[in-house]
Amino acid sequence: MIRIALCTFFSLLLCLPAAAKSSQKVRLTTDYGDIIVVLYPDHAPKNVANFLAYVNSGFYNGTIFHRVLPNFMIQTGGYSWDFQKKATQPEVVNESIGGLKNHYATLAMARTDDPDSADSQFFINVKSNPHLDAVDDNPGYTVFAKVIEGMNIAVMISRLPQGAHGSGFSNAPNEAVRILKAEVIKPRILIQY
Repeated sequence: MIRIALCTFFSLLLCLPAAAKSSQKVRLTTDYGDIIVVLYPDHAPKNVANFLAYVNSGFYNGTIFHRVLPNFMIQTGGYSWDFQKKATQPEVVNESIGGLKNHYATLAMARTDDPDSADSQFFINVKSNPHLDAVDDNPGYTVFAKVIEGMNIAVMISRLPQGAHGSGFSNAPNEAVRILKAEVIKPRILIQY
């Protein structure tokens, strides 16, 4: 009995790094509540590392959802509450080919027409958007995480009234919706005796 318990204990220890790697979570505290996401470093390692660098530096704190499209997605991570563009780090390589799909509740990196132009901005898909996926050798939008709690918050944000900000930000909610704080959720280790 003791031998089996020790084997199980050591087996769990050997599995911890892989489990921890694939279950890393980030909490986005918004004006409307918390959105918790799980990251996918095995599928988009460079984009996850890029996202975590911005999270850990406090970059996302105070950024707004500046592009909100009902039945499509909500985008954030680039502008302060007064629509000032924030200075970003170098762009990250696209990892959409062979990667995850832009399904409902996934997070993907926003970019320009250049597939390798993503920096800090990302969006949450409020519906499945297969037209954003890579097709053959044509890159799409890199999915790097998924909402596991608070998707109702994302959907609520997508439905807010918009159009008051005019040219350039006509899809921003009329009242600023911010990420108040983005933080890595520290895993809790439970030890049972």
